[in-house]
Amino acid sequence: MIYYTQLIFIKPGREQEFHAFEEKVLPLLKSHNAELVYRIRPNEKAFVEASAELPYEIHLVSFGSKDDFKAYAANPKRLAFIEMKNNSVEKMILIEGVAL
Repeated sequence: MIYYTQLIFIKPGREQEFHAFEEKVLPLLKSHNAELVYRIRPNEKAFVEASAELPYEIHLVSFGSKDDFKAYAANPKRLAFIEMKNNSVEKMILIEGVAL
């Protein structure tokens, strides 16, 4: 099992387009041996300390393997909506890890 934490930073005013992208692509996770463990949209009060800008949303997703993750990323159904992601997301930070 491999985990990916994603810190997602949205372009101002593009939140609805980002939500529409997620509605299209998150259901595809199950077909790639993956599970959305957490999807968090924290407010400023949720952060005890920060030295950088705060993310709009945080995802923790588990995949059976790195190959499952690569297959999800390359899924043509997901890629059909990638323009929505590109238009709405300023940047993403992806952190790969395993359970200890």
